[in-house]
Order: sequence, then C-alpha cells, then structure tokens
Amino acid sequence: MARDDGLKIFLMTAQLMEEDLDTVEQDLALDLGRARNASTGEAGDYYPQIEHAFRAEAKEMAPHYEVFYSLERTIRALVADSLEAADGAGWWNDPSRVSPRIKDDCEARLKKEEDTGVTLRSEDPLDFSTFGELGQIITSNWDVFGALFKSEKAVTRIMANLNTLRGPIAHCTLLAEDEVVRLRLSVRDWFRQME
Repeated sequence: MARDDGLKIFLMTAQLMEEDLDTVEQDLALDLGRARNASTGEAGDYYPQIEHAFRAEAKEMAPHYEVFYSLERTIRALVADSLEAADGAGWWNDPSRVSPRIKDDCEARLKKEEDTGVTLRSEDPLDFSTFGELGQIITSNWDVFGALFKSEKAVTRIMANLNTLRGPIAHCTLLAEDEVVRLRLSVRDWFRQME
C-alpha cells in the first residue's frame, strides 16, 4: 500500500470516528469537549470582539448555569406533575393551590413577553414563575409536597439559598468560590430532602 493510500485511509477512519462521536453526543445529550469552534451561528462573527476575560468568565460560569437551569426545570416539572396528580389539569386556576398574586404575576409576565412579539419561551404560566414563587407554591401546598420532602422548613431554607445563588448565575456575574460550594451543597440538600 502506498503512503498516500495509508494517509487517506487514516483520514477517512478519523472522519468516520468523528461522525460516530457526533452521534453519541447527540443521542446521549453529552458534550465530550470536542467542539471545534466556541462560536455558533451569526453571533460567532462578533464573538472574538468580546473581551477575552469575559469569554473566560462565561466558560467558567457555564457549568453553574447548566446545573441551575436543569434544577429549576426539574422543580417546575415536579410542581406541575404533583399538583396535576392531586387536582387534575385545573390546579393552576385553583386559588387554594396557587395564590391569586402569583397567578396574576406569572400571567402578566407571559402577556408582557407575548406583547414583545418574540417567540414565547412557553405558553405555560408556571414557566414565568420566579424561583421564590416556586418555593411558595411548594410550601403552601404541603398537603401534596409533604409526602415528597422530609421537612417544610428545610425546603424553605434550601429554596431561599438557591434563590440567592440564582442571582449571579442568571445576571451574568461570577459566582464566588464559596458560593460554588454552596450551590453544590444546596443541590445535594434539595435531593437529600427527597430521599
């Protein structure tokens, strides 16, 4: 076999392996750290113009955002699924389950977003609740959630910690090293309450 043929076979094998890894990443929703370019889409044209320090901070904060995003989505699903199982699909409109203030505030946020003309993030008003409001819904429906958690006071404390930690994550500032530890512990505390 000629040297050029060997090189061609090597490159083709490498390309096939890359495609297989792409499939694995996509199927399992994994990031194996193989990204070829940090920029995506049209915004990538401008990404190099952003200060390197800010890009480095963003990379550092990305895992914390991912944890918080996933946790908040998990808590929203838990609230919706639990209350629907207890009361049916109309639980959102029951003032004994969701206070009129929370319901009105969430629906106002949904309407405000709708009025901007952008694609709605969701048509479910619960997706427009704040983290603090989610905590209030859980604790004010302890008859439903008490079977899932060990302690109402602990859930209130954990939700308050998470709500405080959410600020820097959601508003694009660095999370201090101590707060990274606190985030990890708060997430553990949350799931430990459900054991």
